[in-house]
Amino acid sequence: MSRIAAVHGALPPHRHAQREVTDMVARTCLPPGADRRVLDRLHENARVRNRHTVLPLERYDELDGFGGANDVFIGAAVDLGAEAVRGALRTAGLRATDVDLLMFTSVTGVAAPSVDARLVGRLGLRPDVKRLPVFGLGCVAGAAGVARLHDYLLGSPDHVAVLLSVELCSLTFQRDDVTPANLVATGLFGDGAAAVVVTGERRSRAVGPEVVATRSRMYPDTESIMGWDIRSSGFKVVLDPVVPDVVRRYLADDVTAFLAEHGLKPKDIAHWVCHPGGPKVLEAVSDALALPENALDVTWRSLADVGNLSSSSVLHVLRDTLAERRPEPGTPGLLMAMGPGFCCELVLLRW
Repeated sequence: MSRIAAVHGALPPHRHAQREVTDMVARTCLPPGADRRVLDRLHENARVRNRHTVLPLERYDELDGFGGANDVFIGAAVDLGAEAVRGALRTAGLRATDVDLLMFTSVTGVAAPSVDARLVGRLGLRPDVKRLPVFGLGCVAGAAGVARLHDYLLGSPDHVAVLLSVELCSLTFQRDDVTPANLVATGLFGDGAAAVVVTGERRSRAVGPEVVATRSRMYPDTESIMGWDIRSSGFKVVLDPVVPDVVRRYLADDVTAFLAEHGLKPKDIAHWVCHPGGPKVLEAVSDALALPENALDVTWRSLADVGNLSSSSVLHVLRDTLAERRPEPGTPGLLMAMGPGFCCELVLLRW
């Protein structure tokens, strides 16, 4: 077993009502004098009330393509990442020198040296700390990262591992792009970070949930439905409307089979820690698994409060579940997310 010792979320300082972001997108993406009713409808349907951005809204006009946006990403990711890791270690009662592995994931910017490398000296991590930067998993990386830390700790049960996710989605919004995918993305995604501390079985003194088992699943012929089309202007979103259909087709069988291996059924799961992929995806998850009406309340609230933070989102939902639901000892939970591939990651928890 490994155990989740702490989760800490961090958000950039600029917080906006959805309408303010919609106005910014209308100014930067739509031609002068264009009818903005489609944009308004898409943003209203996203079920997002507020979002955080790494820059003040008026500064997005200044970004000059991929290079300028990525420079902002590197500096802000280091700052926000340091805040998230420090908060998680403090909550876990651990020091930076206790960390044996730091995994960093993002899909909204690139850096070499990687962001995790830039954090070693800043956080006071040991010079022999193991590092693993991961790019490309997208929204699924929060769940997949927890799963891969668990895999590592099975072989090193006296170690401490940290997952850091930083996603600055606003830096990927494409100016002068009126495609439905870009307009949907600009209404759904926000900026944020999260860090998770996971301890091995022989190291654990934490009171958080145990990671019991994990399951990865790739779906056939779905590589083109979600991801990036990388251009000189940056990351152009690929977001096919068939995503909810894929969830409805595959998710229930995968979840049911995974839980059955541990003597469980979906009705036995007390807490669903689900990535807030968007209203249609969440509705597809609820329908596919026949979930009780309030099963995804924490996820829906996270979507409304901060938007979809890509890989950081499911970790914010996990933090909120730990803080608000106070699960009874021994009860099972399922952490899950989906992302480019198209794929899903399942993590069985036990409190």
